Amino acid sequence: WRFEFQYAIAAIIALIHDVLVTMGAFSLAEKEFTLVIVAAFLTIIGYSLNDTIVVFDRIRENMRRKGKASLKEIINASINQTLSRTILTSGTTLLVVVALFFRGGEIIHDFSFALMIGVLVGTYSSIFIASVFLVYWESRSTKKRV
Repeated sequence: WRFEFQYAIAAIIALIHDVLVTMGAFSLAEKEFTLVIVAAFLTIIGYSLNDTIVVFDRIRENMRRKGKASLKEIINASINQTLSRTILTSGTTLLVVVALFFRGGEIIHDFSFALMIGVLVGTYSSIFIASVFLVYWESRSTKKRV
């Protein structure tokens, strides 16, 4: 297996967070949920999952290299190593989505609004939610062993 069970749970929690926050933004903006919005949610899930997997893969690589370091140190180093990639990817995606929002016309407006929220929240969750859950999971499993 490439990743352990807790990685999958952390990624799923981050995905649920992303979709719920985007749904909340849509509700606050009183926008209608259509099939186009469902497609936007699926796009957000794919985008966020890809971003989370990049961070998790770096964590996995660093765990092999830095065997004696704590999980917190490994996660911190991994996030720092992937941070520039994450910000550049999110920034360029956001530039295109913002251009679609302002220049794309009425048909694509709600889709691009959902993607704007989703890209921002997905970037946040891949850095701050999924990794923190791994630390939480590890601390709980360590307490149970003692």
